[in-house]
Amino acid sequence: MPAAAAAAAAAPLISSVQKLVLYETRARYFLVGSNPAETKYRVLKIDRTEPKDLVIIDDKHVYTQQEVRELLGRLDLGNRTKIGQKGSSGLSRAVSAFGVVGFVRFLEGYYIVLITKRRKMADIGGHAIYKIEDTNMIYIPNDSVRVTHPDEARYLRIFQNVDLSSNFYFSYSYDLSHSLQYNLTVLRMPLETLKTETTQTRQESFDIFEDEGLSTQGGSGVFGICSKPYEKYVWNGKLLDAVKNTVHRDWLLYIIHGFCGQSKLLIYGRPIYVTLIARRSSKFAGTRFLKRGANCEGDVANEVETEQILYDASVMSFSAGSYSSYVQVRGSVPLYWSQDISTMMPKPPITLDQADPFAHVAALHFDQMLQRFGSPIIILNLVKEREKRKHERILSEELVAAVTYLNQFLPPEHAIIYIPWDMAKYTKSKLCNVLDRLNVIAESVVKKTGFFVNRPDSYCSILRPDEKWNELGGYVVSTGRLQTGVLRTNCVDCLDRTNTAQFMVGKCALAYQLYSLGLIDKPNLQFDTDAVRLFEELYEDHGDTLSLQYGGSQLVHRVKTYRKIAPWTQHSKDIMQTLSRYYSNAFSDADRQDSINLFLGVFKPTEGKPHLWELPTDFYLHHKNTLSLSQTRRSYTYWWTTGVLKHLPLPFDEVTCAENRRKLTVKKFHKYEEEIDIHNEFFRPYELSSFDETFCLAMTNSTRDFMPKNVGIDPSPFTVRKPDETGKSVLGNKSNREETVLQRKTAASAPPPPSEEAVSSSSEDDSGTDKEDEGAVSQRSTPVKVTDTGDNTKITENVVQSTKDVYGLNLSDVPSEDDLTIYARFVQLGQSQHKQDKSSQQFCSKHHLDRVINL
Repeated sequence: MPAAAAAAAAAPLISSVQKLVLYETRARYFLVGSNPAETKYRVLKIDRTEPKDLVIIDDKHVYTQQEVRELLGRLDLGNRTKIGQKGSSGLSRAVSAFGVVGFVRFLEGYYIVLITKRRKMADIGGHAIYKIEDTNMIYIPNDSVRVTHPDEARYLRIFQNVDLSSNFYFSYSYDLSHSLQYNLTVLRMPLETLKTETTQTRQESFDIFEDEGLSTQGGSGVFGICSKPYEKYVWNGKLLDAVKNTVHRDWLLYIIHGFCGQSKLLIYGRPIYVTLIARRSSKFAGTRFLKRGANCEGDVANEVETEQILYDASVMSFSAGSYSSYVQVRGSVPLYWSQDISTMMPKPPITLDQADPFAHVAALHFDQMLQRFGSPIIILNLVKEREKRKHERILSEELVAAVTYLNQFLPPEHAIIYIPWDMAKYTKSKLCNVLDRLNVIAESVVKKTGFFVNRPDSYCSILRPDEKWNELGGYVVSTGRLQTGVLRTNCVDCLDRTNTAQFMVGKCALAYQLYSLGLIDKPNLQFDTDAVRLFEELYEDHGDTLSLQYGGSQLVHRVKTYRKIAPWTQHSKDIMQTLSRYYSNAFSDADRQDSINLFLGVFKPTEGKPHLWELPTDFYLHHKNTLSLSQTRRSYTYWWTTGVLKHLPLPFDEVTCAENRRKLTVKKFHKYEEEIDIHNEFFRPYELSSFDETFCLAMTNSTRDFMPKNVGIDPSPFTVRKPDETGKSVLGNKSNREETVLQRKTAASAPPPPSEEAVSSSSEDDSGTDKEDEGAVSQRSTPVKVTDTGDNTKITENVVQSTKDVYGLNLSDVPSEDDLTIYARFVQLGQSQHKQDKSSQQFCSKHHLDRVINL
């Protein structure tokens, strides 16, 4: 493994193009990019006279501010109608931006997509992570050469349906497509390897940033390292294909889609940043019922890699600071399966589309995971095992068969571990605590995989050894610990149940991370502490965001639901989220799928071929083996990539070898050059700033938002507190403004009032919903009499009983008057509809839905 001395000699490369201005003339666009200090500039020249081709010239030269002003002045003067005429400028400023998303063409000419607004969302060791807030799409060819096409406008609308201002993230200096473990492992490559890579880079590149006279000996130089992004999690890869071999790498800004959130844990004044990053796969991407299972290349639907990063913000440097991370994955069951939504059923039957006796698609999927994460691969399967009519159990049986087959050929120490657990069954039981059982599973998983930390074990853990710590797995090196292997969690949709399971595993890993940094004396965290509440809020936002992207609504069941402390009002919210999810799946998902296919380059418009909206299905777009036969066939027994087994349990992607070295760009810099000086990048001494606008003061804070305001109470975030003692409501953590935004996103997706099956089972993650268990009642569902007139009491009991009978709902806690009114009218409308025809209990009319929503 790398020596510790090499870590101090390497740093991530920082892009020198962070501010952009687009200038236009009649014949060309000039894109001028600069670093934040505006001391170094680059210029791209884009031809506007080509109607369908993209012609871009990058001279690879770095300009000073004075040189750029002179260049723009000459361009302005040379492009005026008449020499010396001042009335009309030959060069006009079109737009200011912060990065280039890419270039795209439909049936006419090319467009350029620019990021015009950004917002800082997180900070990792001084490396800022931004969220795209707004973009601008500009047509490149001049109107005089434009060749119009009648379908161009429709393609443009479909492309713009992918809202780039919704959960797309980027960074100028930190590789978001890779994990923290990968990024820091690359920085600790052996010194001799870095010298070799630097020599090769100089022979192949003519980058003006290189100092040819810089000695590779001595301590004055620092290696700047930039790695090739992991394509699976890059969402604008196809948009940059046209230019990535033409322009300098600083112009290439790779974006990810998913979630990014950060909060600050104050431990007696010591700032600890907790960051949650979710990377959604761009392979086989789509919406809930339209993308199920896996494609022919082993990419699964709704695949998301979630990473929790913990670091001490008092020391910023990657080489000197304390950093820790833990990665887990969610994704659809890796089989050929689907659900037909044309029947308009809230819970369509699961169909196995192809027989796969040799587990070919599962082998491809787990081969990818072995390369990226190492071993062991642990599968936590949460689908139902006990059903009166076989539904989810179909997937479990096939997955068990696939894993059993693949494990025959793996060494026993690297075998895939399969953990089946019917979470829905345990949720309905009065005797079982779901989260206690999940905590046992989480402890077992974290002990097997370990976690990443970039520093050796603390001396306090040697003085006061802990039993759990000594049993911890992973890979121990001189500079810390590496996570080997990963937990892969799935249910059917990988939304509600999966998010709760991932939270419990993340909570367990967080305890180990805090212990490894010497912040707690035992690797254990309890509920109802400020630290866990802050972490739970991050996971709630994480789950809501991923659920909106894939399912069309927020989470239906949350951690509080499984803890059985959810308030009465949460039941009505859950119903509306179920309705919203069903409506979105039935009416809007097809359009969203078309937009995703066009944005990711899965479908490319071609003259003379069927248009995107004319295709009966996109099956052939995502399964390439249906269009052409593969020339090579993978072995049914040696199903892994060559070289992967030799390095296990370490992931092949992090091993120092010739193949991985080719993915790196390594250059030598002086110690204080801007390209590797993160101190200058973070503090920006050339800009005027104020404390009110400082990002670290604005983020969620354990002291400000969770700790009690009473004087004399222990300020430790690890002290257990009662719900009414916290500074922030345990039940409602979002601001009114955020609630309004989320409501706007889902209000248009509200479906008709469903039947008993629809309300109880239309969401795959509903936890109490099989007909065989109709008699089971929640242990918190006993109605309490209202201390009012006898009529009100009677109404309450009637509402509870009627709602149970008609919609299969279990009402818990004391309902408010508003809730009673809503439910009474909801039931009344439903009953009046069902009296006429009991066979129509699956759906109420849309007219009734509108009336319910208006209530």
